[in-house]
Amino acid sequence: MTPLALSTRWNAGQHQDGAAMLEDILALGIRRVELGYDLRAELIPGVMDMVTSRAIEVVSVHNFCPVPVGAPRPHPELYTPAAPDRREREYAVTHITRTIRFAAEVGARVVVCHSGNVDMPSYTHELLRMATRNEQYTPPFENLKLKAQIARDKRAPRQIAHLGDSLEALAPVLQETGVLLALENLPTWEAIPTELESQQLMARYHSAGVRLWWDTGHAQIRENLGFINANRWLQRLEPHVVGMHIHDVLPPGQDHLMPPRGKIDFTALAQTARRDKVLVLEPAPDTDPDHIRQAVQHLNQLWDLIPTNRGDNT
Repeated sequence: MTPLALSTRWNAGQHQDGAAMLEDILALGIRRVELGYDLRAELIPGVMDMVTSRAIEVVSVHNFCPVPVGAPRPHPELYTPAAPDRREREYAVTHITRTIRFAAEVGARVVVCHSGNVDMPSYTHELLRMATRNEQYTPPFENLKLKAQIARDKRAPRQIAHLGDSLEALAPVLQETGVLLALENLPTWEAIPTELESQQLMARYHSAGVRLWWDTGHAQIRENLGFINANRWLQRLEPHVVGMHIHDVLPPGQDHLMPPRGKIDFTALAQTARRDKVLVLEPAPDTDPDHIRQAVQHLNQLWDLIPTNRGDNT
């Protein structure tokens, strides 16, 4: 059985019963899952039945999960722990706490969390449009990046401090439950934290149960836009990375494809993938099941996840 897990974001919207949702995943030869941020309340009884019977293993939960009561829609940034508004941060801490406790209830090792965005104009959409027209590294592109950097540098430090306050508030429940809270890298310039900010946060909060979550597609988009060298930053941050969302990208920004349908060099990720990481396939909703099966086979072979001389790596 593959050690790869699959996010229920793939098929939660198709089901009214959680057990049926998970049976679809088992039919792919996958018995590990991440419960996604669109897990609705009516799906929980079926999920709990499958967890209790050990038919399925929950390895991670994506905040906010289950969908908060009264939320206008499922979204990982309904409330963010780095928000400028104090009340929003308090809501974020409250609902992240609920997600952490739910993760402990289903036996998950980690909660994946979006931290928020710097309160600034959004430049990434225009940068992506320019990149689509092959205008990376042209003077207008570089000027827009510089404008974005100046705006971000002015506003980010205060919100990083807010994020720190939120993490301090969450530390007791992390210690109580033993669940790890993993801050996910996001593709935009405006997103918090950057790779450098992540490194600084880990120096302070690793011991409190806070980790990083590496999204392969998001990292590749950041590289495609000239923000980072993704593999070099992964090497630097890897000791703090507890898990990965795995999906492929067609440049510059078409993501949530199943490997090898994009351009990511997954061979370069093999060393990290073979370590003690939570590995979660994150296809777009309604992705063809055959694309997922092919991705599992491709990654198992490429990363040698199921060595034949050692038996089942479950």
